[in-house]
Amino acid sequence: MIDLACLGAALMSPYAARDRVMAATASVLGVTLVDVLCAQQLSQEADALMGSGAIQVKQSIMINRSPEELYQFWHNFQNLPRFMSHLESVQVTGNTRSHWVAHAPTGTTVEWDAEVIVDQPSEQITWRSLEGADVDNAGSVQFERAPGGRGTVVRVEIAYRPRGGVLGVGLAKLFGQAPAQQTQADLRRFKQVMETGEVVRSEGSLDGTGIGAQRPAQPLAREHGQRKGYGSHA
Repeated sequence: MIDLACLGAALMSPYAARDRVMAATASVLGVTLVDVLCAQQLSQEADALMGSGAIQVKQSIMINRSPEELYQFWHNFQNLPRFMSHLESVQVTGNTRSHWVAHAPTGTTVEWDAEVIVDQPSEQITWRSLEGADVDNAGSVQFERAPGGRGTVVRVEIAYRPRGGVLGVGLAKLFGQAPAQQTQADLRRFKQVMETGEVVRSEGSLDGTGIGAQRPAQPLAREHGQRKGYGSHA
């Protein structure tokens, strides 16, 4: 909206190159329209879930990497368990489909197949679970270049219906996995992976189990072989 306001002011200036300003305005309007349509599509997916008691989470973070780098890393869904603590594995099964396995609060696992429904290179990825999922969910990640080239603003929006409905959410919070807090923690780990190449985890804070003995911070990869359920995902 700020971009459109600036372009509008430029059009009113007697010194403006009107052809260039009009072209820029059309470009900004096009991007804005795409953003609105993507948001509407995710909203429709979320509304379908909300009717069954779904939870919606929105979080954002600034990362000192380009949108292109962040998009490429996230677009390979098999990278997600590197920073999403609740994920055990994600396997790509087709051009737009993947199979997800996640840790449940009670020590079990849940699984689902998902498909990408919006894929804008270096800008946005939107996905949703398919029929038969243990956890119905839809999500979107956006990569917006920060002003002045100072990295990228990453915005994540997720809607899901946990197993057990309201009870499932209560159990998740009991185990230190409140949805908003967990998503923000995942984004902080994503930032660490992209900026330093590894995740540094302090056992003094709550992790996926909600239990942590005080130990010096150390790279996540060093702990993978010692923690049940993480397998070989580094």
